[in-house]
Amino acid sequence: MALDSLDPRIKRCNLQEQRTKDFNSQPLDQLPTYEVFIQLKETKAFEHAGIVHAATPDMAFLFAKEQFSRRYTCTGMWVVPSDRVWVTAFSDLEENIYDQIDEMPAQEAGPEEDYEVFHLIQRGKQHQHVGRVTANSHLQALQKAKVRFNAGKPILNVWLIKINDLQTTNLEDHVIWSTLHEKTHRDVISYRAGDKLKQFKEKQQPDG
Repeated sequence: MALDSLDPRIKRCNLQEQRTKDFNSQPLDQLPTYEVFIQLKETKAFEHAGIVHAATPDMAFLFAKEQFSRRYTCTGMWVVPSDRVWVTAFSDLEENIYDQIDEMPAQEAGPEEDYEVFHLIQRGKQHQHVGRVTANSHLQALQKAKVRFNAGKPILNVWLIKINDLQTTNLEDHVIWSTLHEKTHRDVISYRAGDKLKQFKEKQQPDG
């Protein structure tokens, strides 16, 4: 069967079901998918950028750097296998998914783990990182996230990722995003194409 995508746009259009019907896909007919999160600035939250297909986590990280940071400013990146992302149901537009969560589940045996929490607050946008909780299970992590991060606009969907499942950038990786001063080569406005065109036209006009 085809690998399941976490992208809500794909789910809404039933593209995966259609793909299976049209192409009769077989198991392992494509490489596994990895979810990519990028941080545009150090003061910004990590945000879901998209997916890459790769044979290994290291290859996925390399593809993610090439796909999502080559042309844009970036100060950090997280990559995780799609099947390691725990996803809630989607609420209706004006409803908060946290309102559908039951009381705190009973304490489970075993060590606690850190979970990164991502919110979707508007359909068509990307999930954004809102913080971290420590819990014994995904359900307990969700309940703790409800207590800590349930404020403001309705939350349509929540993603939870164990921090140990994330592959993250380090200080050495930042070198690839600092090739020029302030990375202005990545900003279209830095080229001032409009000003240069204006100067060119003025030079073409006859004197007088």
